[in-house]
Amino acid sequence: MGTAFGTFGELLQGVLPEEDGDFLVTLPVARWTMATFRQESDSGELEVWPPRKTKALRLARMIADLAPRGARSARGGVLTVSSVIPEGKGLASSSADLVATARAVGRALDVAMPPARIERLLARIEPTDGVLYPAIVAFHHRSVRLRAVLGSLPAMAVVGVDEGGSVDTVDFNRIPKPFTAADRRAYAGLLASLTDAVRDRDLAEVGRVATRSALMNQRLRHKRLLDPMRAVCREVGGLGVAVGHSGTTLGVLLDATDPAYTRRVTAAAQACAELAGGVRVYRTLSFRGTSCGTPDLPAPAALPGLPTAMGEGAS
Repeated sequence: MGTAFGTFGELLQGVLPEEDGDFLVTLPVARWTMATFRQESDSGELEVWPPRKTKALRLARMIADLAPRGARSARGGVLTVSSVIPEGKGLASSSADLVATARAVGRALDVAMPPARIERLLARIEPTDGVLYPAIVAFHHRSVRLRAVLGSLPAMAVVGVDEGGSVDTVDFNRIPKPFTAADRRAYAGLLASLTDAVRDRDLAEVGRVATRSALMNQRLRHKRLLDPMRAVCREVGGLGVAVGHSGTTLGVLLDATDPAYTRRVTAAAQACAELAGGVRVYRTLSFRGTSCGTPDLPAPAALPGLPTAMGEGAS
């Protein structure tokens, strides 16, 4: 078995003033993908269920090619991918599928799957989020490369809405970025501010950076509900608005440790329902043992509510 968490869009996404400057900062949430791999299949080939998970099947085949001779001699295998992460919404569903698959197939076939190897494999498939690291990270998603581990934050809630439709990650990343040199410098400043905010556990600054990033992304993928969601955020005393920069989701960030949290989240959910109908409340993940700038992370804790054997998640 292998698991991976999803994200609620990104706290920040843009382009820095350097080569390979496309980057994002993850916002991990308690939504999961679980992959299981059983060696041998009726057909003698590698199979995936559901059949539409073709990227996961491609990754399984790549890992099988790396397996020791004895493991490769088995008659195929069946990969099953189960997820509660909505697809095509900017919530890292595809990245979570692939990371969970790498962990499950690697374990079954005795192929070590450290983050650097997973990155190299995923780079051959598609742009990928940084969900293989149990932390908030700055990640070069197009080249599939860790930039820095920023750390962890106190728990937040995200009161989210969906504008509808879906976005293909590969197609989105082919769109030319209309950002100027000044924009790139602005993104560098926002990344520096966010790095400090995560270190200092400053949720107000995290919300400010997330909102600014959402506004700057309007030129690339416009969200008609951004201004109304910002109004809701102000009305309920939220921290800011986070979006799926390459997706269809928007959410109001709330401090889950705030004494007024219950009142704020109820008011936000009611206001968001008036804007977009269906509302989902996500809980962000907090992590133990993360440190700023450290790429080699300790073994992650078990997932809440899931057996320890699945534990690639957070506490």
